[in-house]
Amino acid sequence: QVQLVESGGGLVQAGGSLRLACAASGRTFGLYGMGWFRQAPGKERDFVAAISRSRTSTYYADSVKGRFTISRDNAKNTVYLQMNSLQPEDTAVYYCAADRGSADKISRSSIADYWGQGTQVTVSS
Repeated sequence: QVQLVESGGGLVQAGGSLRLACAASGRTFGLYGMGWFRQAPGKERDFVAAISRSRTSTYYADSVKGRFTISRDNAKNTVYLQMNSLQPEDTAVYYCAADRGSADKISRSSIADYWGQGTQVTVSS
């Protein structure tokens, strides 16, 4: 069992930045591909970014490429999402996800073994 706890959400003006963090419990963090998803009000949950166990591969939704960066620190059991040049359309609840499969699988299937509770990101215009 893996528990994921997101932090770092908040209110920011358009053009600003936020860094989300997701802390995972357990000793097997390095065995999981990790991802970030988001869900805006009235919309489905969408893939944002994913990173492989070894950090060698990253995947991004087209809408965030060049603005968001996913990273992980396996020693700290934490995955991060650096979000720059935020826009009002980035407003959503952001969820962290962990899966025993590959990060590529996370990016394509939007299915994961474990999910965090979410953190709200609001971007004002």
